[in-house]
Amino acid sequence: MSNRRLLLLPVLLLCLFAGCLSQGADQKTSVKPGINKNFEGKVDVDKWVGIFEGESREVFKHRRDIVQALGLKPGMSVADVGAGTGFFSLLFADKVGPSGKVFAVDIAPDFLKHIDAKAKERHLTNVTTVHCTQNSVALPPDSIDLAFICDVYHHFEYPHSTMRSIHRALRPGGRVVVIDFIRIEGVSSDWVLGHVRAGQKKVTQEIEADGFELAHDLPPTPYLKENYMIRFRKKG
Repeated sequence: MSNRRLLLLPVLLLCLFAGCLSQGADQKTSVKPGINKNFEGKVDVDKWVGIFEGESREVFKHRRDIVQALGLKPGMSVADVGAGTGFFSLLFADKVGPSGKVFAVDIAPDFLKHIDAKAKERHLTNVTTVHCTQNSVALPPDSIDLAFICDVYHHFEYPHSTMRSIHRALRPGGRVVVIDFIRIEGVSSDWVLGHVRAGQKKVTQEIEADGFELAHDLPPTPYLKENYMIRFRKKG
């Protein structure tokens, strides 16, 4: 080996080591400070039911089409990350059946109480609510087959830390499905441009950087006009 290569070797090793530290370290800086301020402390659940579960909201109107596209099977374990009022969690519970498991994950305790009450009302024993943090979904390792993130990724203040926690929670070959607003400068509404931090390309790049690969196996979703829907597979 030449002297020049010998001199470069420590530098390359240092860069590789720094990269590994970066991938493994918790994210320290919020990418969207204050994005979740409406869900801190006491939450008016009835108000959010009206907002989240209105027929004018695309993902609620087409919720059954979305659930069908996920290909859920009896016995699967699913995490509804950012479950909100829980309408997807309850639909998932029906799909995975008594032998399956649904984790309704949210940062707002009042939403979790609401979901618990709805599950009890419907005699669903396979729904477990989980109080997460801003940088972790707070699920055990190897506990889920699918993580579902609907109109929630743009609410991740610490997306890399959160996605790494999802990576740990997924079983080998586990999947992540992300639905979020289409964000295109000059096309999307002012509300979307101001509220949603990143478009589909950047979201994809971020998630791939945290140990996932894009999976091109979702059926077409012509019913979604305001949102995109993409699936990822856990690597490693």
